[in-house]
Amino acid sequence: MKLILTADVPNLGAPGDIVEVKDGYGRNYLLPRKMAVAATRGAEKQVASIQRAQKARAIKDLGHAKEVAGQLKELTVTVKAKAAGDSGRLFGSVTAADVVKAVQAAGGPALDRRAVDVPSQIKSVGTHQVTVRIHPEVTTELDIEVAPTS
Repeated sequence: MKLILTADVPNLGAPGDIVEVKDGYGRNYLLPRKMAVAATRGAEKQVASIQRAQKARAIKDLGHAKEVAGQLKELTVTVKAKAAGDSGRLFGSVTAADVVKAVQAAGGPALDRRAVDVPSQIKSVGTHQVTVRIHPEVTTELDIEVAPTS
């Protein structure tokens, strides 16, 4: 199935890219979530204008993305875990949404939870590292401290 992306899709492409995907992925995931539109002749003509606008924004965003990455490097982020056992093992796990809330509480910039990659489930108290994709060309590592609530 040939589609034109309208949103950034990890490991697939950016808005305005024309991609070939399997029918089920396009019909059941990309199209219902408005992340893509069917590639018709009329829609393909609009791709050039979408990509021009994207490039104009990307030049401005790259400098801003590096600035945000610098802000994140300076932050000390503490995530309060809901509950933990005596051995420091959590009864749940820390999610990307929890990390985003903790960054904002620490005075950091507003992030999209989909831009935060938690490497594996964080299920213990201590220091962990997550990856934040701020821009297609800018990613940064963020150290978070997971602490139990008293």
